[in-house]
Amino acid sequence: MTTGAGPVAADPAIVDPDGNHWPRTDGSAVDCREKLRQLRENQADLTQCLQDYFEDAILMDVDAEALRRLLHGMVDRLRDPRHGRA
Repeated sequence: MTTGAGPVAADPAIVDPDGNHWPRTDGSAVDCREKLRQLRENQADLTQCLQDYFEDAILMDVDAEALRRLLHGMVDRLRDPRHGRA
């Protein structure tokens, strides 16, 4: 993305949907190839699992927007293992 003033830097807190950028707690990027491979693999597995879950629910006539709200709520309640809380 560019503006009249030049390119706009991406928000370092946002994870690339393709799994190519993962910010650390200090704002720097994870750069270990093995960690990046594992993160991309986990992301692909989770994406497929969520898609299957979503499709099954839709085929069972669950409201798509209600399901999205449920999924967002599930993510919001994930616990940070470093702190024992969401």
